[in-house]
Amino acid sequence: MLNEFLILMKSELVLCCIIFLLLFIKVGTDMTNERMLPLVQVLLLVNVVASFIFNQEGTLFGGLFTTNLLMAFQKSILSIGIYLISLLFADWLKKSEHMPEFFMLMLSAVLGMFFMISSGSLLMFFLALELSTIPVAAMANFDLEKKLSSEAAMKMILSSAFSSGILLFGISLIYGATGTINFAEIPALLDGSPLQILAFVFLFTAFAFKLSIVPFHLWTADVYEGSPVAVTSFLSVISKGSIAFILLTTLYKVFAPMQEIWYNMVMLLSVITMIFGNLFALRQQNIKRFLAFSSIAQVGFILVGLSSNSSQGTASVVYFILIYIFSNLAAFGVAGAISQQTGKERIDDLKGLYQTNPFISWVLALALFSLAGIPPTAGFFGKLFLITAGASKGNYFFITVAALNLIVSLYYYLRIIRAVFMDKNDQPIEKIILLPSVKLGMLICGAGIILTGLLSWVYDYITSLTM
Repeated sequence: MLNEFLILMKSELVLCCIIFLLLFIKVGTDMTNERMLPLVQVLLLVNVVASFIFNQEGTLFGGLFTTNLLMAFQKSILSIGIYLISLLFADWLKKSEHMPEFFMLMLSAVLGMFFMISSGSLLMFFLALELSTIPVAAMANFDLEKKLSSEAAMKMILSSAFSSGILLFGISLIYGATGTINFAEIPALLDGSPLQILAFVFLFTAFAFKLSIVPFHLWTADVYEGSPVAVTSFLSVISKGSIAFILLTTLYKVFAPMQEIWYNMVMLLSVITMIFGNLFALRQQNIKRFLAFSSIAQVGFILVGLSSNSSQGTASVVYFILIYIFSNLAAFGVAGAISQQTGKERIDDLKGLYQTNPFISWVLALALFSLAGIPPTAGFFGKLFLITAGASKGNYFFITVAALNLIVSLYYYLRIIRAVFMDKNDQPIEKIILLPSVKLGMLICGAGIILTGLLSWVYDYITSLTM
């Protein structure tokens, strides 16, 4: 029994050990950031390696905690993301007065996400969701001297509290309509009654807040702009990825009998999210707000693949999240390096960047090409698989709208590429000095963008996990 517990909860236990080790170091030693950061990076790398080995299927605590090979891989993707964050924002972390606290908050949030992915009941899911949300609000306020950071934290707390209240009300309605909150028991008790439909609407609304699905996205841009870039990247990539993973489980397994109802809802919200995300991204001048609305548009494409309710849909969403982590973190890494050393965050400031910083210019270009879905980057294959999965329902109007939004997104991504490589600037951003770990993080992101698209076995492996 003990061996089963240690293996099935391996990912969560490793994170707990790292959190407690950081706590002991913070309280019991005077280790400087320069010495501590490499240690944390090594620990997070060990966490990534550990997430890929000794994975098994099973349940614990009477079905409250469940895991399988696909869930283990989803946790591995998130582990890769937090390791890359520790590399890409090393410059900001070294200068922070509270670096250990940042990692403890981030790892606590990720721990909640791991439990959320492995939830076997709505109670476990709610507790895990709160654990993954509350530390992020503190992270958003990490730049204590900046008013925008405090404002971002306040908006994050208020929106999270509102969505949690909606989620709890939905859970209470589900329990009232079915008499259970266990994921394994709910599907057999669903009959599509008005009360059950209302309960599902409330549950999905809570997911929509967390994923920034239009019209529940209004908090996103302000929180992204006010938070430190490292926190913004965490919100954009890790937080959204975890919610997308649990949404797959919720729709495909728990609410599978109500597919005809939620398909129309997902389809409509996907179209609205893609259109509004693209239109608002067109007019942004702040790079963080731009990437915020860009990520909203990307969520619309995730919903396209998710609407298929098939193993192909699961594989396409998981594959896209993997690509999205490399692509978005590369873009945020470049934005963070520039912001940290120059304080500039406007798109116009990027004009002529290639003249003085060719390396980060190419990293940014590769990331934007992938986000736009331009071949041969992995983003092209990711969106191709999402649209192909969505097309399995035969709703070609839906797929046509998605394809047209792809064209619109090309414009605003290429607008930045033009500014970096083609626009003239008499006073371009000076040479950015990158720490070795930051360079390593950018190289890993670049390699991930290329290799996950060119190596077909990556998608095939993810597909095999969904069978």
